[in-house]
Amino acid sequence: MDNHRLATQRLVQDYKERGDPNGWFEEFYARAGGDVDKIYWADLAPGPHLLHWIAQKDAAGAHAITVGCGLGDDAEALTDHGYQVTAFDISPSAIDMCRERFPNSPADYRVADLFDYPEEWKQHFHLVYECNTIQSLKGEARSDALRAIVELVAPGGEVLVSCRSRKSGDESETYPLALDREEIEGFVRAGLAEIHFDACDDHQDPPVPHFFAVYRRSN
Repeated sequence: MDNHRLATQRLVQDYKERGDPNGWFEEFYARAGGDVDKIYWADLAPGPHLLHWIAQKDAAGAHAITVGCGLGDDAEALTDHGYQVTAFDISPSAIDMCRERFPNSPADYRVADLFDYPEEWKQHFHLVYECNTIQSLKGEARSDALRAIVELVAPGGEVLVSCRSRKSGDESETYPLALDREEIEGFVRAGLAEIHFDACDDHQDPPVPHFFAVYRRSN
């Protein structure tokens, strides 16, 4: 395990023991001091599956939201395609970095908590993009996060889920813990219809397995 990931696991455990399991996000981003190169998991580019999916869509007048937006690349891709974008993260330092990177962006970058977002966001967004947020959580917070994400989707809207994957039955204790097929199907159990599912490997060496899935709320 590399030093960066080990240090992050220690930070996560420290905040868990303090009774503040999500507090580590802000400390992690704050430690970077605005240096994007210190956010070791950031690709500094929008997700390729997201780009492929939205290229097929007419975004005119549509509202989109990115969950746990990190450094903002996915939000910018959505604005470039014509969506009216809200992008939120629990970390104020992450949002500061987004605003510094994209000072003229039309995206509305917000500090917000997935478990306590504004009431007016519920069932408001035509496109909801979730990338690797659930895997960074533990225990019941994972299923709670999934349900909170579902609540963002407007009638007829879609949730796009991009995440690392693991095989069903893999009881690995690694962190972050990738989603298996049963867990990601929680979006269906929450009332959405699966309209696309892809299991694939990325281009890292060695390759890392991923899921990209799309779920739709009925009208």
